[in-house]
Amino acid sequence: MINREHYLKMIRGFYDSDLIKIITGVRRCGKSIILNQIMEEIKEKTDNIIYLNFEDESVITNIYNSEKLTLYVENNRKPGKCYVFLDEIHEVTDWQRAVKSLRLHDNSVFITGSNSKILSKEYTDAFSGRYVSFRIKPFVYKEILLYTKELNKECSVSDYLIWGGFPKRFEFNEDDMITYLKDLNESIVVKDLINRFSIKNEQLFRRITNYILVSNSRIFSSRSVEGYLKNEHIKGSINTIIKYLGYLEKAYVINSIKPYSSKTRSELAYYFKIYDEDVSFNSIRCLDNRYDLTHNLENIIYNELIYMGYELKVVNNDESNKEIDFIAMKDGKEYYIQAAYSVENEKSYEREFSAFAKIPNDKKKILITNDDIDYSTSTVTHLKFKDFLLMDSLDNI
Repeated sequence: MINREHYLKMIRGFYDSDLIKIITGVRRCGKSIILNQIMEEIKEKTDNIIYLNFEDESVITNIYNSEKLTLYVENNRKPGKCYVFLDEIHEVTDWQRAVKSLRLHDNSVFITGSNSKILSKEYTDAFSGRYVSFRIKPFVYKEILLYTKELNKECSVSDYLIWGGFPKRFEFNEDDMITYLKDLNESIVVKDLINRFSIKNEQLFRRITNYILVSNSRIFSSRSVEGYLKNEHIKGSINTIIKYLGYLEKAYVINSIKPYSSKTRSELAYYFKIYDEDVSFNSIRCLDNRYDLTHNLENIIYNELIYMGYELKVVNNDESNKEIDFIAMKDGKEYYIQAAYSVENEKSYEREFSAFAKIPNDKKKILITNDDIDYSTSTVTHLKFKDFLLMDSLDNI
């Protein structure tokens, strides 16, 4: 497995801190691998390390509550600072108590847990600021190229557009990969959400989940989802819809951005633009290989920009009645970005470039498409999607 230095360098400065290190993210995004990579780095200076994986039946059978866990560490640690790694900690009853206690006794504690099992509100309440959290995401394209090279395989841009970046999927042939992704999706929906939140109306939750995940990179409102359900003759209140969408976001299945008005710079109430954590959530729901490459491309641009460290906004330009897909902000710089699969035909060219019409020319304007022809103008920089995927930042544009 490749060294995920992007995340390790964020965490490295906290190795010796008494703050609890929480590594979160959607199921099978690579949290345990990163935990092991941290452990390997720490082994270079000490062997005072304890590692417990609570998905291992032999571990959870014997260490199943906070008292057992605390006692095990006390009996097995050596004098001096001990580095304690607790993988899938959510399987332990009352795990928060054990973790709070361990950090007070010269232990540097690292924990992982499957998405919704360790929710931000839970550790915010439990640890009262005595923690740092790091969200891990599936591979971006630069990581995919490194990993597939290690596997002596290849991954095209088109493959990434359809099947995304869950690390394990690159180990399989196409049929087995699709089976794996469908099983992973079912584990997230059932084990991590339906069971976790004791959802009684499973059919309604699945219908809303399917509708949202196959409609990525679009602006929604709770009422628009309610309208979809009514058209399908399904009953679902707005409160239930909001609650279910909240579950999906808490489990890192979706990400949302609230659109802003260009005049008031205020959030537009009850509206949000949704992106899938991985575009495979869209593609496994498509029939007859009719994959939604247009919206997946925008979704991937969102994921890549987040990986690069940009804060993102979606802006509705009131004067031109055009939506700007992203304003990407970092280090005091702003970039106005439009995403389109292609602007080869005149209609799509006009649509995408006209979105920039009311944006002042002193602003950085970027169009990202899958075209091979350079469509840059005097005011808009066109980036080829394949080139954008290899960039570390937008600074040199």
